Amino acid sequence: MQAPLVVGVDGSESSLQAVDWAADEAARHATPLRMVYASLWERYEGAVPTGGLERPAGRVLAENILGAAAERARLRVPALAVSTDVLAEDATSALLREGASSSAVVVGSRGRGQLASVLLGSVSLVVAARSVCPVVVVRGDEVALASRHERILLGVGGRDVGAPAVRFAFHEAATRGCALHVLRTWRQPAGRPAEHGAAPLQGRSPMAGVVLAKGQRWSRLRVLGPSPSGLSLPTTCCLWTSDSRPVRRCC
Repeated sequence: MQAPLVVGVDGSESSLQAVDWAADEAARHATPLRMVYASLWERYEGAVPTGGLERPAGRVLAENILGAAAERARLRVPALAVSTDVLAEDATSALLREGASSSAVVVGSRGRGQLASVLLGSVSLVVAARSVCPVVVVRGDEVALASRHERILLGVGGRDVGAPAVRFAFHEAATRGCALHVLRTWRQPAGRPAEHGAAPLQGRSPMAGVVLAKGQRWSRLRVLGPSPSGLSLPTTCCLWTSDSRPVRRCC
């Protein structure tokens, strides 16, 4: 059975952007899309007798939000297989558990809190740091959200030459037909002249050499080396390694 692509939904504008992105991604990889809404409403409402047969307001709200999100995804990709589920637990725990059996987890960059316009959402931050599967934090302008920059940025280090993020980046770039830009950063010792872009990519990191070697196995994939210091590159998405797990951020 094919592992689904999971997207967290809470009804916020950010989560609806994540739904759009996830629907396109699921269609691109021919993967079923699973939408989840997680909340602790049952802990509070379930303990209060209603005196009737009314369903808890929290569950009704969750089902309405999921129903609207599922309809949105089906209108965007008519042939997409979509399933939904309401989970009576906190969002972070639910998404981490869902990630254990999914191809990737997709979340919006911000939730519905009062600091939504200031900070990266706490749920997306924790899930990206702790998940055992690839995590996509959807954000950016319309061009980025539509994946029209045609460039994927991969940040590499030297600790793990077999990092899943490297394999994930190559596969994603090949699927999308994007160029893969490999970036390695390092500290310049004080008192020494800057050498940005002067040394070959292989000399910067053991992993960097592996990246270029992988590129030779993907003959149709454009693999680009370092860019000059301070150059801002519009990208379809950025990927970097975190404890050997692929973590991905759409920007």
